[in-house]
Amino acid sequence: MLLSGTANPALAKGIAEVLGEHLCDVTIKRFADGEIFVRINENVRGRDVFLIQPTNPPAENVLELLLLIDAAKRASAARVTAVIPYYGYGRADRKDQPRVSIAAKLMANIITAAGADRVLSIDFHQHQLQGFFDIPVDHLYAAPVFRRHYEMKKLENLVVVATDVSAAKMARGYAKRLGGDLAIIDKRRPAPNEAEVSNIVGEVTGKHCLIPDDMIDTAGTMASTVEALKERGALDIHILATHPLFSGPAVERLAAAGVKEITVTDTVPMSQEKLDKLPNVCVLSVASLLAQAIENTHTNSSVSMLFN
Repeated sequence: MLLSGTANPALAKGIAEVLGEHLCDVTIKRFADGEIFVRINENVRGRDVFLIQPTNPPAENVLELLLLIDAAKRASAARVTAVIPYYGYGRADRKDQPRVSIAAKLMANIITAAGADRVLSIDFHQHQLQGFFDIPVDHLYAAPVFRRHYEMKKLENLVVVATDVSAAKMARGYAKRLGGDLAIIDKRRPAPNEAEVSNIVGEVTGKHCLIPDDMIDTAGTMASTVEALKERGALDIHILATHPLFSGPAVERLAAAGVKEITVTDTVPMSQEKLDKLPNVCVLSVASLLAQAIENTHTNSSVSMLFN
């Protein structure tokens, strides 16, 4: 049985269509003071329940997910899987400053405490987040979706550019599968959501560049990377990111960057206003990927086969 919160109903509908199932009737409303009321309007006793809800801002999306999990468990569902296309608060994954919260671990704790039996997500900000959960986690990659898209483009003289050293493994994977070279950006962060490029390791002059990342938030990293690549004589520049958060000045920065194409997925919904301001954005759906993972989980088949 498939249930959806209000964070990304379009993606949930797409998953249901691929599986040939219907979305369970759910009532989600707000009281006058803003509190959230959740009720599942169909019988879920003994069912294998999959709750589809990304946890991008606002924080009410997290509460909706927790309340849906709690409602399903109290309705005697046999198993509850939290399908979280985008795992919010994943960037706070360590105590790198005094007196800060490790929000990614806290999120894992409350999802588990609410009663989830499994978690299914795409492209965590750091792979180590899987270890924050005390329940099974299936961590999917959007790379196959992007790979098919760029294989059809048949980009020649390509170099895949990692936005920092930690993204080098992901960039190397794209370079290997798309037949391109690899370059790495040496950057520093003077403040949160700010990035400065100090050097580029690798040859980008006269080449088409592809910049992969797991998310675009304020687009500060992307804007500075694109500027540095252009200064060094790069040709057409393509950007891909799984989660298009596009917060604050992101739309303006990307519109001014002058890139060939920005390819994202629908893990997080984009408003029509943002799409109108960024005509070079291409949105790919991960509905089929998530649907296959849900089907394999339900039938106790291998999920890791989807990585091949």
